[in-house]
Order: sequence, then structure tokens, then C-alpha cells
Amino acid sequence: MAGARGLAGLRAVITGGSSGIGAATARAFAARGSRVAIAGRNVAALQQVAAATNAVCLPGDLREPGCARATIDAAVTSLGGLDLLVSNAGIGWAGAFASMTEDDIDLLLDVNLRAAAQLARAAIPHLQAGRGRLVFVGSVAGLVGVPGEAWYSATKAGLSCLADALRAELRPAGIGVTLISPGVVDTAYFERRNEPYQRRYPRLITAEAAARAIVDAVCRGRDDVVVPLWLTLPARVKASFPRLYRLLAARLA
Repeated sequence: MAGARGLAGLRAVITGGSSGIGAATARAFAARGSRVAIAGRNVAALQQVAAATNAVCLPGDLREPGCARATIDAAVTSLGGLDLLVSNAGIGWAGAFASMTEDDIDLLLDVNLRAAAQLARAAIPHLQAGRGRLVFVGSVAGLVGVPGEAWYSATKAGLSCLADALRAELRPAGIGVTLISPGVVDTAYFERRNEPYQRRYPRLITAEAAARAIVDAVCRGRDDVVVPLWLTLPARVKASFPRLYRLLAARLA
């Protein structure tokens, strides 16, 4: 994978690239000599990130039919090919599941899961054996399920399942698939959902920490990464001892 040859010259498209994890990831790859295209809806913010990273701007709304394919096609044309897709665009929603509207449910599904699937489908034909990689930015919520974020958790769990299935499907073609599952990241994400982050634990990590995990995963060809590392513990307890996990979760809620 990319680690054998380094990241210099790697052609990467990053969605949700105008802020947060996406912008930090664009800066991290550009600093290592990668050629980057960034996609997002906020044109002004995209241009600011592009100015700092010499990236190609690909404005668009991934909820719109055809936008995912158009984004990949534009990246391939601008970069002269494609080695890496970082599917990072996502939105959250906090509150009681029953209080969600039909539009709320559809919006999270469209951005968090449907767009990721369409991006991957469009990118795969351009990825080369031994170098190509898909990176999906999921969430620890997708590994354990978080009360008050039920549908967000479900969409990220779907992304985890998609990554698992595609990893097995694409392995014979020499294309890697990585799932990054960050904990709570200090970004504008919380300004766009119904509630601010108010829990004591897990503590916030920086977007740069999540970006470093993505870069490291690509360099090493890693399949699954949880950041911070200690959050692998609740996911493992849930998988191995589900009754114990539910008991602990109820007591700590």
C-alpha cells in the first residue's frame, strides 16, 4: 500500500474537506507531498483550505443525485488519476429518536451512508492494485451505539459493515479498505446538531489527532483504527460480553 512508497505524489480526494477532520486531513496529506482534491458544500471555506494546501476545490452537495460520481470524476481529471478516497463527509443529530422527523432520518442516511457508498462505487474502478485505498470515517458510536444518537449510531454502524464487506470483496484486486472510528472530535460538528457535547467522557480530541490516525492507517495499510486507542475497550467488551456491556452502559449513562 501507500506506506511502501510513501505519500509523495499520492492522489487523494477528501470529502467534507472544508473544515474539521476533512480540512485537517487535507493539510496532513499535503504536508507529506500528496496531491489533494477536497470536496464540500461551503465554497468559501473550501477555497481557504485549498489555498493552504494547494488542493483542488470540488464544490457540491453529496445529497444531490449524481454528485458523488461527479466529484470522483472531477478529482480523477484534476489529479490525473486517483489512489485514495477519504470519505469523511457526515452530519450528526442528538435527541430522542422518536422526536426525529422523516427528513431528519433521510438526511443522515443520505450523507453518512448513501453518499459514502456512491463515492466508493465511483472510485473503485480508478484505484490500482497495491496502491488504491478507500478510507471511511466512521465513529465509535457506530461500534457501540449511543443513546440520544440512535440514528447517527446506526448510520455509522452501516458504514462499518460496508467497510468490512468491501474489504473482503476488494482484497483480491489489491485495493485496501480502512475504517477510522474517532471518539469525540472537537469540531464544528457539534454546532450543527441539536445539542452541544456535555459528557465528561470520552474527552474531546482534536481534528489533527484524527487526521494523523488517517495518515498512519494509509501508510501502514491498516484496516481498522479507533482513536483514541482506549476506546477500543468498550467496543471489545460489547462484542465479547454484550450483557456486561449493557449493564455497565446503563450504570454509567
